[in-house]
Order: sequence, then C-alpha cells, then structure tokens
Amino acid sequence: MTTASLGLAADEPSMVEAVSLAAVAEAGRSIIQNVETVIDGKHDAVLTALTVLLAGGHLLIEDVPGVGKTMLAKALARSVDCTVGRIQFTPDLLPSDVTGVSVFNQAQNRFEFKPGPVFANIVIGDEINRASPKTQSALLECMEERQITVDGATYPLDLPFTVVATQNPIEMEGTYALPEAQRDRFMARISMGYPDAGSELAMLDSRDDTSPLSRIDPVVSGAELRGMMAAARGVFASGAVKEYAVNLVRATRDDRELRLGASPRATLQLIRAAKAQAALQGREYVLPDDIDGLAVAVLGHRLVPTSRALGHHHQDSTPLIEEIVRRIVAATPVPVGAQGRP
Repeated sequence: MTTASLGLAADEPSMVEAVSLAAVAEAGRSIIQNVETVIDGKHDAVLTALTVLLAGGHLLIEDVPGVGKTMLAKALARSVDCTVGRIQFTPDLLPSDVTGVSVFNQAQNRFEFKPGPVFANIVIGDEINRASPKTQSALLECMEERQITVDGATYPLDLPFTVVATQNPIEMEGTYALPEAQRDRFMARISMGYPDAGSELAMLDSRDDTSPLSRIDPVVSGAELRGMMAAARGVFASGAVKEYAVNLVRATRDDRELRLGASPRATLQLIRAAKAQAALQGREYVLPDDIDGLAVAVLGHRLVPTSRALGHHHQDSTPLIEEIVRRIVAATPVPVGAQGRP
C-alpha cells in the first residue's frame, strides 16, 4: 500500500517558500494573543510552546492536574489551521491505538492500514505518563524520524509534525516515568504553575457557562506555518554562538552534580529553538541571550542528577536541575564574536 493512497504524502521542506521575518513576528503575535484569550498570565509558557512549534520540535508540559496543560495544547493547536490528533493516554492503551492497525478487508481479501491519531500535524498526547512504557514507546519512531512502521510497511507523516504532550509529576499516583530516550526527543519541557489571584478570578467569569476554546479560530494557515518554519530555519547562527551552545551542553556532561548530561541532540535542538525565538522577534540572527533564555526548557528534562546532589529533592528533582542549568549558564563564558550580526 502506498503512502499516496492514504493521503499521507509528506511535504518536502525544500519546496516551502519562507516568509519574511517581519511576517513571522506579526503572525507569532497573533497566535500568542489568540492563545492568551484562553490561558491567562502565562506568557512565557505560551511563547516557549510557539517557539517549539516553529522550530519543528516536540513539547512536554509537566505540572500538577488542573493548571491548564491540556488547555494550552488545545489552544495552540486550534490557532493554526492544521490537522490535529488527540490521544488520551491510559494504563490500558495499546501501541496500535496510537500508531494505527492493519485490518482485514473481507470484501477485497486483503489487509488495509487504518491510520492512528499520530497521523496529524499536531498531536496532543494527554497525560502521556499514565500509559505503560510499551505504549509510550510507540511514539519514539514518529517523534524522531517523522514516520510510522506497522507490519513491515513504513508510512511518512505530513509536515509539520509536532507532539504536544502533557504529564503529571512522577510522584502522582498511576504514573510511569518517561524513559530517558523519550524525554530526549522532546525539544523542551515547560511547567504552567498556578495562576495569580487576578487570573484565577477572571477565569471564574470567562468559563462560567462555556469553554473559551469554543471561541478560538485559526489565525494562521498550514501553508503560512510552514513558511514561518522555513524562515526560522534560515535565521543566522554565527560560529561563536554555536560554540557557546556546544560549551553549555558539554558542561552538563562534566558537572559533578549530574550523572547524565545532555546529548548531541540537545545541542541541535537548542540552536533550532534559538533560531525560532529570534525569528519570532523579527531578528535575522541568534544572540547568546536566546540560548540563555531557552537553556532550562531545552536542557533541563534531559539531565539526571546524582543521588548525592538530590538530597532532600528526591521526590522532585526539577528545582535542583533548573538551579544547576542556571549555574552552568552563568559560569560559561560567551565566545568573542557571539554578539555580531551575519
């Protein structure tokens, strides 16, 4: 069975025409404003989520239940006119429920592949760590290679392809920790946090009788999003900026408080995310500040502290890891020439 017969032909990035960086910045502001009609007081989280989308990465939103993780994922997906798939991860979910399954067609006397919810531009994985590790692993191939292999046949996924997954902290009941290989495939991890008093009070009025998601319409088409992504890929990163990113990542591998540092994939994704952030500001080059601002979100979830460093943080290592990343950023010198334009 061919990919074309499924209507799943992947777009060629080289055939996408980039838009101007001014247009990227303007469209980015429109998307952020659209999402913030639903998510109050979380501008940094919304900006990082959009940055990951433009960089072609995957986003992990981790926090306690009820703070708007799924709402953010849905609002971002509805702001772009792309196909959206949603998977509610539960302990009894099977890998075939994610990827799809081959079904025997008695009339035609052959097997037909029924695509699963991952065959979409934006895939929302709700409470991903409530499924078993076996089911979680069904996402490994598509997140890294943008394709799915079922019964020996490989089906490429349409581009753009982004997984926006939510998860509860691992100390919550009924959760399975994501394996390191899967965490490493997420470009960034963010937390929502509790809203301030004003935002929580406004929420009581805006969500009294209807969901604010019902009032969200797309502000960017799929073609425009692909053009924005192409423009972000074209942002200039100088050799000094790349050297700075490499030095940061290598420092995590040598830090005494970490038993697992960031991978080379982290270096690639840090630069890609920095390019997307620069594009959202209408800037044609990456600054060290872009790297610094994204370091915690891009590197934090990939790092594993030593048992000695954990100490009393044994239940939640996130604050400790964020502190370590900030210390490494502060201690890593910026190479000469990293502030220059192309």
